[in-house]
Amino acid sequence: MTKNTTLFPFILITSLFFLWGFAHNLDPILIPHLKKSFTLTTVEATLVDSAVFIAYFLMALPAGIIMKKYGYKTGIITGLLFFALGSYLFIPAANTQQYVFFLVALFIIACGLTILETAANPYASSLGDPATSTQRLNFAQSFNGLATTLAPVIGARIILTKGYTPAQLSVMTEEGRKLALAAEASSVKTPYFILGSVLVFIAILFAFTRLPKILHHEGHAASKNIFHALKHRHLAWGVTAQFFYVGAQVCVFSLFILYATKSAGLTEVKAADYLGACGFAFLIGRFIGTFLMQYYRSAGLLTIYAGINIFLCVIAILGHGMITIYTVIGICFFMSIMFPTIFALGIKELKGDTEFGSSLIIMSIVGGAVLPRVFGYISDITGNIQYGYVVPLLCFTVVAFFGFKGYHVKVKPESLPVSTIL
Repeated sequence: MTKNTTLFPFILITSLFFLWGFAHNLDPILIPHLKKSFTLTTVEATLVDSAVFIAYFLMALPAGIIMKKYGYKTGIITGLLFFALGSYLFIPAANTQQYVFFLVALFIIACGLTILETAANPYASSLGDPATSTQRLNFAQSFNGLATTLAPVIGARIILTKGYTPAQLSVMTEEGRKLALAAEASSVKTPYFILGSVLVFIAILFAFTRLPKILHHEGHAASKNIFHALKHRHLAWGVTAQFFYVGAQVCVFSLFILYATKSAGLTEVKAADYLGACGFAFLIGRFIGTFLMQYYRSAGLLTIYAGINIFLCVIAILGHGMITIYTVIGICFFMSIMFPTIFALGIKELKGDTEFGSSLIIMSIVGGAVLPRVFGYISDITGNIQYGYVVPLLCFTVVAFFGFKGYHVKVKPESLPVSTIL
């Protein structure tokens, strides 16, 4: 493949990173919005994340099968259409004012995201020189960081500013308050309708664009099954590290508004602005990390960043006031390179096992469903949301180990020789 034949496809693929990043980062806006609208506990509100990330666990293997059987282009279009369908379902969900309906819509969106991520991550990594695959994936993921910056700021002004104040709710009857809170759910209809329409347009664009095929090198034997892929020890460690990393990321981003209103006494809209600052730090961190990888090993950088975040989590637990907000912004900066770096190191030299390896790492995103609920339980039981940061602290410890030792390419001796397309 030449640079001329890969440039436009790479741009098109990179747009997907922005789109799913935007969808994911509307979730932190939805959590306080739906928590208030349906009078939920913190644990109940985290079902938003559970609905999303359980879909990753259930759909990752089917996504890998679609990719192996029909190719990356078909997988990407399928993912976009699922994504669009789930976005459109926010309209009947708001009309019926049922929390469960919102969770179903989010689950379907996440099914689409699972297929997109299973396809786009290895595809972006493979469009060019294998030696720069980690850098290339970090660059593409930088646009996910851009979405992380924009989505909370835009979403807060469309969704969070259209509700009733506590003073207004306090003078209403119980029935009137219930109806008023449920009616707030309708503010999500416009942004998700627009998002769904954009996704249909992008799907059509992909349908009429010729994407270069990722050709297997000579000797690239097709994987027998998913268990064959797991014989690569570095893949197994990559799956583990990604489970804990995504859990940490979701804890930090999705619960930030609830955290900021308690630890620093901010309003929800002001907290959303600082969440946008978290996204900006995440974005800048991606670009700086991509630059640094020209001079430093990606695994070493991953270890250092994870170690810094362990220290910052201690401050997030023990600090008070605005220092806690600046600390979390710092955590977001140092989280920035983790997902793409773990992904690229995890699928390195898998050859025929690449598609299944990619599916396994995407499956591990289910950590985003499990660990925020642990965060929520700790917060509810202790009555202090800051104590929940024990969960990200433990997660970054696992990531640090992967960057220090777990990434080394190893295959169990009893396995047949297997390695990747990269």
